[in-house]
Amino acid sequence: MSDVRHVLVLPDRDAAEEVVAALGERFGVDEEPRLVRDALAGEDDAEDAQWLVVLRDEEGRLDPAELDEFAAEWEGWREEP
Repeated sequence: MSDVRHVLVLPDRDAAEEVVAALGERFGVDEEPRLVRDALAGEDDAEDAQWLVVLRDEEGRLDPAELDEFAAEWEGWREEP
């Protein structure tokens, strides 16, 4: 079993929360992904933060290209490992 993770980068918390809610329906994700706020060093303004949705894919069944297209629906992207 490998430790494969996908990281989706979203522009704001609302988009990230919508992505988390939609992942189960769209991709059949059972385990709830982690939601993480990622601010640039020295940035305190919440508007400058990005939100990361981290999901495990130990069986490698999620297609990276499909995840990237999915994140793009919320003006986000999948971070390359």
